[in-house]
Amino acid sequence: MQNIHESYLKIKVLGGQWVAEWGVVVIIFLVTLASFGLGRLSALEEAKPLVSIIEAPMDARPSALAPGGLLVAARGGTVYYYPWCTGAGKISPAGKVWFESEAAARRAGYSSAKGCKGLAPQ
Repeated sequence: MQNIHESYLKIKVLGGQWVAEWGVVVIIFLVTLASFGLGRLSALEEAKPLVSIIEAPMDARPSALAPGGLLVAARGGTVYYYPWCTGAGKISPAGKVWFESEAAARRAGYSSAKGCKGLAPQ
């Protein structure tokens, strides 16, 4: 049976052999990995475009609603649409009637379009 001092010496010899055989390889690998990572990081920093914030002119800003209101209907029609619905695109600009709310469109005698998603059915 070995005593503690002999076990310590045996481990020290084995550790010294491992460092002599693999230590240089491990150090070269770690240096290579760090160099590659730093190179990638610097390339990413250079590739980012500069950001500049400018304020758009007042007339170029989009409005919250369509030019005439929230809903549109044809002057001679019976249904109302959201401006982005397919049916609203078929109405000529001269024949469009605009409403601010569904209640206003219903008071004028129009009903909601069935093919326009999001409108409350009657």
